[in-house]
Amino acid sequence: MKTVLVTGSAGFIGRNLVTALRRRPALEILEFDLPAPPERMEELAARADVVVHLAGINRPREESEFVTGNVELTRRLCRALERAGRRAVLLLSSSIQAALDNPYGRSKRAAEQVVEEYQRRVGTAVYVYRLPNVFGKWSRPHYNTVVATFCHQISRGLPVQISDRAHRLRLVYVDDVVRSFETVILRPDHPPVCHRPEVLPEFTVTLGELHDRIVAFRDMAAQGRLPDLSDPFTRALHATYLSFCDPATLARPVELKTDPRGWLFELIKSPHAGQVFVSLTRPGVTRGNHYHDTKVEKFCVIQGQGRIRLRPVHGTEILEYEVSDRDIRVVDIPPGYTHSIENTGTTDMITLFWASEIFDPARPDTHPDPVLATGPGPTDRSPQPSSQA
Repeated sequence: MKTVLVTGSAGFIGRNLVTALRRRPALEILEFDLPAPPERMEELAARADVVVHLAGINRPREESEFVTGNVELTRRLCRALERAGRRAVLLLSSSIQAALDNPYGRSKRAAEQVVEEYQRRVGTAVYVYRLPNVFGKWSRPHYNTVVATFCHQISRGLPVQISDRAHRLRLVYVDDVVRSFETVILRPDHPPVCHRPEVLPEFTVTLGELHDRIVAFRDMAAQGRLPDLSDPFTRALHATYLSFCDPATLARPVELKTDPRGWLFELIKSPHAGQVFVSLTRPGVTRGNHYHDTKVEKFCVIQGQGRIRLRPVHGTEILEYEVSDRDIRVVDIPPGYTHSIENTGTTDMITLFWASEIFDPARPDTHPDPVLATGPGPTDRSPQPSSQA
């Protein structure tokens, strides 16, 4: 079993890292965090095979705390590892500000030098990460990152101050940081040099763009819409935004469309992935009897039983698919096929529908045509509640 010490374990990155590492039974995880005495850190370091050093100071009351919290603490850690004689691998979380001439940057650069000297004396491997701004769940607004502050304020309708909309940020997502750290921790061998890995992907965004994206997440949520989650940055930022939402807002009522056939509501709408909606259909009721030129759909009955029928709009052959909650399957609805779904059971039928585009009343791409007829003609003129079903 490999023993891993994480300093700064209660911080933003530390919490994410420790949570991930504890899912690995082959690792023993030791934790240290300030304001525990440094002697406790030294005691734990003597047992470690790998140390991830995250503890430090970035918002001191006095400037001198940069030195004690970033440089001297790192020096004490390295001396403890050296005294233990275990040649422990050391991973240091530094900052891109180490390249800048400010008090925090100078202290991080000095901590890097302490680690490099430890590597030369002991002949082990060290990994120095100069991290840009890290964002993700469990970060603290008004402390860790502007992303956390924006997500917290905007999700609650609170004011946001932007000093310069054009200011550019370099960002990495905390899950990508954790994965990179895990790769180092789990390596079976470590070339005894000073490594300087980078976390990828790295995202660049202006403060104005960041603000506008998060405002869009809030507005889309109110409309039941999702952003384009195929984009890695959008996916990570959207997940972070949701982690900051007031729990009271996580459950929202749906707009239930009811008529004699049953009810229907829209579950998810995405301009990039279409929409998902759910319907309840009474026994003996048939929905549909229309076709689409371009739109495609998927039907899945999850409660009850029914029959899906398809017919090419210029043909007479009818395809039938028996569906039920006893043998759940998904039926694809191609364009150019008029289609219907009938509840053939004695209880209500619940169906999940996916459509490749959001329903647009101005351009519905939904054309009436009874499946059980031989040619086009209007049918099923009962209200179509904001969807194709």
